Amino acid sequence: MKWIILIPADGLLAGWKIDRDNGREIRVKITIVSGSHRTGSQSVKVAEYIRDALLENRLCDEADIIDLAGNPFPLWEQDIWAGEEKWTRLLDPVRERLCSSDGFVVIAPEWHGQVPAGLKNFFLLFGRNELGHKPALIVTVSSADGGAYPVAELRMSSYKNSRICYIPEQLIIRNVESVLNGDPEKNDPEADGYFRERIGWTLGILREYALALEQVRASGATETSKFNNGM
Repeated sequence: MKWIILIPADGLLAGWKIDRDNGREIRVKITIVSGSHRTGSQSVKVAEYIRDALLENRLCDEADIIDLAGNPFPLWEQDIWAGEEKWTRLLDPVRERLCSSDGFVVIAPEWHGQVPAGLKNFFLLFGRNELGHKPALIVTVSSADGGAYPVAELRMSSYKNSRICYIPEQLIIRNVESVLNGDPEKNDPEADGYFRERIGWTLGILREYALALEQVRASGATETSKFNNGM
């Protein structure tokens, strides 16, 4: 299979490509999961900045945000496997949003050195059917100099059965209150400039993984009814 990557005159990479063999346009959608339970959190501020950066730099056609503020999902329970209506009514619309996504950004604040419980619950509710063999960028958020522990936790414990593919790059937004604010007066100029540039570079990498792994899924090699759980 051969791909044509379309590059517009302004030099920015378009968020779509053409399958030359089949003549079909493949659009790229990135979904951002803001993992904080708090309303008006710094995590959702970062999520909105990343969404805008993806669209403004034409790295994708659609950028969606799933905000876990207010705990929109109850804790996982066994009834979910039985397909009970209370679960399907709540989860099916979100499943559709995730299934239609080509890649993800997973944002986690560091709470007591941990990933928030609601984000861990997210990975119990949604798995390989929605996330499997799709790339994801980990972004952690800290009000001080932390943020490393959630990276390690996500890489260790959230991918096994979901088959989500975390890319090698990650972002740790430290002293988050002083960067990525709409009001420049609230930003530390040096740190803010660094994070904006680094975020743009890293999102470009995520986009390329999204394009590449689409071919992996399309090959059929990942399909199985026998090995549903990771090792």
